[in-house]
Amino acid sequence: MLLHPKYSRRGFWKRLVVGTMLVIVAAASATSVAAFREIDALVDALKNGGLDLGNELVEAEAGKPQTVMLIGSDKRPEDPGTSLAEKPRSDTVMLVRLDPDRGAALMSLPRDLKVAIPGFGTDKLNAAYAYGGPKLTLQTVKQLTGLKINHVINVDFGGFREAVNEIGCVYMDVDRRYYNDNYEIGCVYMDVDRRYYNDNSGLDQYAEINVKQGYQKMCGRPALNYVRFRHEDNDLVRSARQQEFLRSARDQVSVSDLLSDRKKLIEIFGRHTRSDIQTRKELLRLAKLTLALDDEPVREVHFEGEIGASFVTASSAKVRELAQEFLGVAETKGPRGAPGRKSAGARPKPRKRAPAPISQPDLEDTTVEGQAQARKAKRAGFPVYYPTLRTKGALFGGDPRVYLIQGGGAERYPGYRMVIARGQVGEYYGLQGTTWQDPPILKDPTETKRVGGREFELHYDGDRLRIVAWRTGGARYWISNTLLQTLSAKQMMAIAQSTRILRGTRVGG
Repeated sequence: MLLHPKYSRRGFWKRLVVGTMLVIVAAASATSVAAFREIDALVDALKNGGLDLGNELVEAEAGKPQTVMLIGSDKRPEDPGTSLAEKPRSDTVMLVRLDPDRGAALMSLPRDLKVAIPGFGTDKLNAAYAYGGPKLTLQTVKQLTGLKINHVINVDFGGFREAVNEIGCVYMDVDRRYYNDNYEIGCVYMDVDRRYYNDNSGLDQYAEINVKQGYQKMCGRPALNYVRFRHEDNDLVRSARQQEFLRSARDQVSVSDLLSDRKKLIEIFGRHTRSDIQTRKELLRLAKLTLALDDEPVREVHFEGEIGASFVTASSAKVRELAQEFLGVAETKGPRGAPGRKSAGARPKPRKRAPAPISQPDLEDTTVEGQAQARKAKRAGFPVYYPTLRTKGALFGGDPRVYLIQGGGAERYPGYRMVIARGQVGEYYGLQGTTWQDPPILKDPTETKRVGGREFELHYDGDRLRIVAWRTGGARYWISNTLLQTLSAKQMMAIAQSTRILRGTRVGG
């Protein structure tokens, strides 16, 4: 199966790796337009957590392209651990290319990628961090890709939690319920005859989480557990979910927000970040490149590999090919992947043309089930739309959720969410309704189309249709694609056009 982790296109400093660059580059960009004393404050924060990487890095000349390796880890690299499982591991490894002539590019490396770790043999990429911290991770990535790297920035996830809270949390369009409590029963008193011990070396412990489906505000630890969720998921779906979180953060955080919060962000940055950047000159070079490319699209290089039982695998030739694509700042098109089958491959950019007729060979009627869902959502108190078409073989994922959405202030808006499961890992799409007239997710549609008396707002991610939204009376509605964006534009439009209002559902009804 092809791996296609894909990342959002604009506002470079506002997203990147699981919130780390929300702290790092955001702080760098904000302070780079402020006084030198603020630059020095950020440099001082970096000095408190300097990384000794020997001669593994290449110094970049002023104004020349730079390649930065970003590491998101579950603990600080120097934290002790009695076993390999207790030592810190890299949860995310991403390469960022900043080229003043060609633009910016991103390439994420799967944590479960099968690699040769210098001095330790074959293992998963995230094991390099446990064996030798950022330095060994850097050596492994250089050997794997053949790339020259200019800087390394390592952030532990305590910084992610604090940064998310500092910017006022993030609204997320959650595709399904995420639940894991690690316990099936309560406590039981036992007369234990001996010590029972297993350190679970090499195994990951799943975090407890209970996040319900639907558009909602996410803060702190629930947000972190959501983006790191691995139970019942794979690397592919997990990367896509992280992208959605970062896209939402980008859309909701303004430059003025970052400027006003820069002192607190720098404080968070200092506590949770380690980097080789130790001087004002190095920081200014990076910040100037970031600012120069702020309004430019960020090209996504999709990592292509095979997902197996334990590893993600890719040939050396394929990895080197992707690295050259990364240096050339060329974007890979198409969906992020399709669990259980080959990716659909490259797809053309969306063209302005009328959507296909509602009747599609890959869709089936769901009128009866849709009406049943709508009747259960009636208590939302506003008109309830339901789909009369769904993808073949899909099923509604339980009852719809009817709830209140916390707005930007003290307001709480009624909402409901219907979830449709396609029967494959991480493949859920859905229909959301709410009386909130201007939720952040529906800002700045790519284009609008009037079809059958309704005006649809189309939100694209590259060449993939991510959301189809519409407005009726005092409510907003939208169809969300799967995390992997495997529904085609024709399917998305057909499902949106097929939606009907349940009779008798009116405000106060």
